[in-house]
Amino acid sequence: MYSTGGRQTAPPIKRHHTARYYAHRVRESLATRLSKLICSIFLGLLLVVGVVSFILWLSLRPHRPRFHVHKFSVANLAEGVGLTEITFNVTARNSNLNIGIYYDSMEASIYYKDQRVAQTSLLFPFYQEPKNTTVIYDELEGTTITENSQRTSELMNDLAKGSVVFRLELTSMIRFKVSTWKSKSHRMHASCDVGVAQDGNILATYKDKRCPVYFT
Repeated sequence: MYSTGGRQTAPPIKRHHTARYYAHRVRESLATRLSKLICSIFLGLLLVVGVVSFILWLSLRPHRPRFHVHKFSVANLAEGVGLTEITFNVTARNSNLNIGIYYDSMEASIYYKDQRVAQTSLLFPFYQEPKNTTVIYDELEGTTITENSQRTSELMNDLAKGSVVFRLELTSMIRFKVSTWKSKSHRMHASCDVGVAQDGNILATYKDKRCPVYFT
């Protein structure tokens, strides 16, 4: 018995747990630790898979071909209505590291404002290796712009100002190739604005200019 301020109290009861109780507590502790370990391993694997997938996506994501205009000339431009011969030199660059490109077809069209003045089929179907550049060169026979038309007047006004801007449109059907896998066909367009001087040759500001590329 204990005395506290004149009062007697009973001593605290000591509880004795059985071996079964301690075994149960040990099992609970082991189960908790095992659950935490499994969760940690799962999250770690999930993180590794995510990082690997992101790296693979970056390395296998196809980049669009890059087109640059290097040469462009229009013969007899000063005559205005008769674009007898148009010559151009364009490069197509496959900048992908592990992805090749199949060019199943390619066509070139040349416009002055909204009027097409020349068109032709280019190249034969070919495969472009990764990190490779292909030169696209051709001479087109231009059509005649109707004399005394609005377009003739605009062309002559542009010539008087010192430059005429044409648009070279390259349209291709392409497929990407990764190892043995090939993608479906995509219609790709490269739109190149090209300015020429009064002598019909490309202006320095347009030479080696990169062309916007888009798909439809």
